[in-house]
Amino acid sequence: MKKVTKAKKATQAKKTKKIATKTEIEDTILPAKTKRKPRAAKTVVKAKTTKKTVVEKKVKRKPRATKSKVESLAEQSTEAEASGDIVAKPEKRKARASKKKVQKEKPATTPKKSSQVRSDVHPEVNIGTAGHVDEGKSTLIKLLTGKFPDEHSEELRRGITIRLGYADCDFYRCPNCEEPENWSITQECPGCNETGELVRRVSFVDAPGHEILMQVMLSGAAIMDGVMLVIAANNKVPQPQTREHLAALTALGIDKIVIVQNKVELVSAEEAKQNYLDIKNFLQGTIAENAPIIPMSAMHGANLDLLLSALHEFIPTPERDLDAPMRMHVARSFDINRPGTQVKFLKGGVLGGSLMQGKVRVGDEIVILPGLKRRVGRNIEFIPVKTRVESIRVGTTGKSEEGTPGGLIALQTNIDPSMARSDNLAGSVVSTIGAEPPVIESITLHVNLFDSVVGSEIEQIVTPIAPNEKILLTIGTGTAVATVEKIQKKGLVAFSIRPRIALDVDSKVALSRQFNKRWRLIGWGEINDYEQIRTKITN
Repeated sequence: MKKVTKAKKATQAKKTKKIATKTEIEDTILPAKTKRKPRAAKTVVKAKTTKKTVVEKKVKRKPRATKSKVESLAEQSTEAEASGDIVAKPEKRKARASKKKVQKEKPATTPKKSSQVRSDVHPEVNIGTAGHVDEGKSTLIKLLTGKFPDEHSEELRRGITIRLGYADCDFYRCPNCEEPENWSITQECPGCNETGELVRRVSFVDAPGHEILMQVMLSGAAIMDGVMLVIAANNKVPQPQTREHLAALTALGIDKIVIVQNKVELVSAEEAKQNYLDIKNFLQGTIAENAPIIPMSAMHGANLDLLLSALHEFIPTPERDLDAPMRMHVARSFDINRPGTQVKFLKGGVLGGSLMQGKVRVGDEIVILPGLKRRVGRNIEFIPVKTRVESIRVGTTGKSEEGTPGGLIALQTNIDPSMARSDNLAGSVVSTIGAEPPVIESITLHVNLFDSVVGSEIEQIVTPIAPNEKILLTIGTGTAVATVEKIQKKGLVAFSIRPRIALDVDSKVALSRQFNKRWRLIGWGEINDYEQIRTKITN
């Protein structure tokens, strides 16, 4: 028995030793495996889970907006009323009134003093502006008419006038006040609140003052009966385009001029007086030597009554021949249809300008000369167009059945609107059928040249016109490049014109020569002879 027991004990001791040895080996070779920390692993997983939860919270949508303060208070008051408590009800915010309601609530009997009272009287005279760029011409038009003439997006972006602008104004005279305080642009006299008498309605033409837009100014001057020459009191006199515009008025024979000494609020009294003397010295020996000089502030409206009095006295309404055949200078042409307009709702092209003589009525047949431009190879041809007057708009008075000279007018015709788009017909002449003006390709002028080039900061002497020289002719609202064909005696020069142009026989012709890639005014010409070409009028 003892031997068996000893053998069992020896076997058990060996097994125990093996197990111990294995554990020691494992502890020595694989310490990491035995020292695992399962909890730590779980903690890492939890941390990852927590991280995921944080990310989810960032992406999570915002909770739906809570009820407004007024609604929550209303619910509280409802609950309080149900329980028997007394709670003050919140006042509901009043809804904003619509624009239509606001306009209806305005009293119709009290007109604004700053706005002009519209009348059904047609304008009877065109008064233009002239002068250097940025001296207050457009601001002056806004003061007189309440409308800023610069409407094109490029004009508003650059802050200068690019195209001809138009606006109307009524002249009122108070029977109680003395001269010149009795003049105003509103029916109610600003001095005594008495109702004034409407004297006349005037159309203003705002011309650009920049040097590169001189041809636009010359075209606009063709429809002006008189001019306000604007000179800023805070600038040196004369500025380049002030000289050039005055020379243009001389070339076109416009002698009804009023000088506006603008921006006097920007200088002292002594500086304003010195500027006044500089203007007087500049005007000596010119066409505007005896023109009145009105110191004023277009921005603040100072001396507006004095300006109205001077315009009425020095730029009277000229006599018009209403019995003569209708004739109109086209200064602008438009397509008034909005993009996407259906064909059945399309309106014909619109011609804007001023009647020189005669009358025009809705339904009259008219002819546009020289007509529609068409390129044939390298040449440009013109096709005279016969059309019908569909409607007439006179100034800002709205539609009318009849148009008369003196003032700006727009004729809606039945021609394709694409023909009139973007001033495509500007420079044309409109007349009644059977009394068309001549369309010419050659003309002989009695030329008068200036001593020096006007409008340029560098003084340059005007040399005589040479054979084969290119000269830009401005006749009415139209312009054409002419080539000198022959120089005759006594200042007569023969020109060939390409493309052709419609001629107003009584108008003067402005002559421009190219200097440094810009056309500069060098003189004017009086029509001596011309060669008329035969035109075929089509619908």
